[in-house]
Amino acid sequence: MTRTTAQEEFSAYGASHWAVLVVFAAGVAALVLSGRRHRHHPTVRRRFTRGFALLLLGLHVSAQLYTVATRHWHSFDAVPLHLSDLAGFVAAYALWSHRRWAFALTYYWGLTLSAQALVSPVLDSPDFPHHEFLAFWALHLLVVWAAVYLTWGLGIRPGWRHYAVAVGLTAAWACAAFVFNCVTGTNFGFLNGRPATGSVLDLLGPWPWYLLPEAALILAAWALLTWPWTRRPRRTGTDRVRTSGSTDR
Repeated sequence: MTRTTAQEEFSAYGASHWAVLVVFAAGVAALVLSGRRHRHHPTVRRRFTRGFALLLLGLHVSAQLYTVATRHWHSFDAVPLHLSDLAGFVAAYALWSHRRWAFALTYYWGLTLSAQALVSPVLDSPDFPHHEFLAFWALHLLVVWAAVYLTWGLGIRPGWRHYAVAVGLTAAWACAAFVFNCVTGTNFGFLNGRPATGSVLDLLGPWPWYLLPEAALILAAWALLTWPWTRRPRRTGTDRVRTSGSTDR
């Protein structure tokens, strides 16, 4: 089978990209409505969230196995150090357990870093319906959907402690990934260089200087994502969900 032609390569804001955005919006609406119906039905909520978690986990494990099984791959490609890789595993655990640290990372990573793929996808692959196209969007959309479902569906609310947890764990990841990149010559998290394809990082200057405004933008965006929830009065239904969700663990 020959390689697809340039005309068949994925192009940002082409027809397939717009179709993905429509699917994303429909999924958000469906999950918010479903989550609100599940709030007062613990058995249904548990079954749905755990099924969602298993689906997300299964897709990420399959993606890692595919990476290992393909003929042309670097030995370090199988290491899940990209945040898009880690976000899937963390989101699956957040859906399953509702633990604070997992929810915090799912909320902040999902609604900023994973959601960035919606507006500036770093995807160098054939267009729909190629399996690489489908895998890329499935893995990113499901993480964002998980964050939406837990927050606006089930009513689990982030606070400043969630913010602190997310910042601390993300900083630890960045340090570990940067050292790993230096030792192995990889570029997880694009911490050691910009991606080959165009991205929003192109607007922030050359390496390593773009890391500073990138970090500042992330911290500010996460603060903005936290502040509205700390200003809103707690509703009785929400309080019950927070207790049953065990986000304080």
